[in-house]
Amino acid sequence: MTWAERLQPLTRRLAIAVGLMRRATTLGVRGVVRRHDGAVLLVRHTYLGGWYLPGGGVDLGETVAAAFAREVVEETGVRLAGPPRLVSFHHNPAVSRRDHVAFFVAEAEESELGPSPSPWEIAETGFFTLDDLPATATAGTRRRLAELYDGVPESAEW
Repeated sequence: MTWAERLQPLTRRLAIAVGLMRRATTLGVRGVVRRHDGAVLLVRHTYLGGWYLPGGGVDLGETVAAAFAREVVEETGVRLAGPPRLVSFHHNPAVSRRDHVAFFVAEAEESELGPSPSPWEIAETGFFTLDDLPATATAGTRRRLAELYDGVPESAEW
C-alpha cells in the first residue's frame, strides 16, 4: 500500500471537517448599555481598530441574553440593571458570510468604570453621549445607534 493510499482516509476526513467548518453558522451578541444619563458604553479592543458596542460570542448551551450580559461584564466590569432586551438580528459579512449578531439594549446597574477585567482584549472602555461619540466608532456601531435613536430603517447587515 502506498503512502497516498494510506493517507486517503485521513485526507478525506480532514476535507469533510474543513468543509463543515466553512459552512458553519456563527452567532455573536452586541448591544447598547445605557447609563442613567443616556450615555452609551463602548469598548476599544487591543486587536481591532475603532470603538465598538460591547459583545462577543455565544457559548455552547448559552442563551443570547446570557451571552450578552456575560460579555459586558467580561469586557467592561459593568453589570446590567435587568435583563437585556433583544432588538434585532443582523448578518455580519465582515466576519464571514454565515456570521450573525443579536443586538440588545440594556441599562447599566452602575456607571463607574474601573480597569478592564480583560486588559489583554480590551484597551479602553468609556461611556459616551450620542453627540460625543469617538471619531473612530465603527460603522456598525453608528448604524445600530442611528436605528435605535434616530429612527433610521433597520439594516439586515451589521
